[in-house]
Order: sequence, then structure tokens, then C-alpha cells
Amino acid sequence: MPIAYITRRERFSAAHRLYRDDFTEQENFEYFGNCSHSNWHGHNFELFVTVKGEINPKLGFVVNLKTISKLIKDLVVDKLDHKNINIDVEFMRGKIASTENLAVAIWGELEIPFKELGADLHCVKILETENNSVEYFGDR
Repeated sequence: MPIAYITRRERFSAAHRLYRDDFTEQENFEYFGNCSHSNWHGHNFELFVTVKGEINPKLGFVVNLKTISKLIKDLVVDKLDHKNINIDVEFMRGKIASTENLAVAIWGELEIPFKELGADLHCVKILETENNSVEYFGDR
């Protein structure tokens, strides 16, 4: 049976701050630069979720893209969009709100639900800016 990779793009806007409570303001600035500003900053993020699996011969796809979109929106985007990642997002509590940590946390939200649909999560990619992106492929 052929294996295919399907990628769905979603978007969300959110604020965050890179900092550590145990650092002084100066130390936070030295490590995180302007991203440590105490009044936060925001991005228009693009999220790419890629799943892989066998193509269902009866339907012609791995998983219906509408199902993929709904799952991503319900489990991730609705929890992030127009929120403060440091304060409002349960699955980011206790973590530095870096894009790397966000990609890992999103993976954690989606891996089992996609497996239940018969697809394996392959990659979570987040574009934070036009110049910065993160890709996470799970613990391999």
C-alpha cells in the first residue's frame, strides 16, 4: 500500500516573551534580546502539520483534509490564536515560550489524535517570521 505525506497549513496570531524568572532583566536581555521585553511582543505564525500514512484505496487519501484541519484548529489553533502563549496556553505552562518549545508542545497535542485517525505525525513546522522557522520531527 502506498504511503503519502499530507501537510496542512493553519495560521494564528499570538504574543509571547522569552525570559526566565530566575534571570535578572539584564540577563534576560543578554540571552533573549528584544524578545525578552517585559511588555511582550507578537507574531503572525504559520503552522504546518505533516502526517503520513497509507493511502486508503477506497477514498484515495490518508486522512480527509477537512478532518486534519478541524483537529488542528480544535486542539491547537483555537488555544493559541489571539492569546498570550506564556499566560493563556495550558500546554505551554512552565515552558519558555520559544518557537522550538511551541513546536514540541504542539506535537504533544496532536500525535495521539492523528494516530487514532490512522496517520502518523511526521512534522510540526512553525514559521515565526519570514526569516525564522522551526521544524520538529518528534523524539527520534
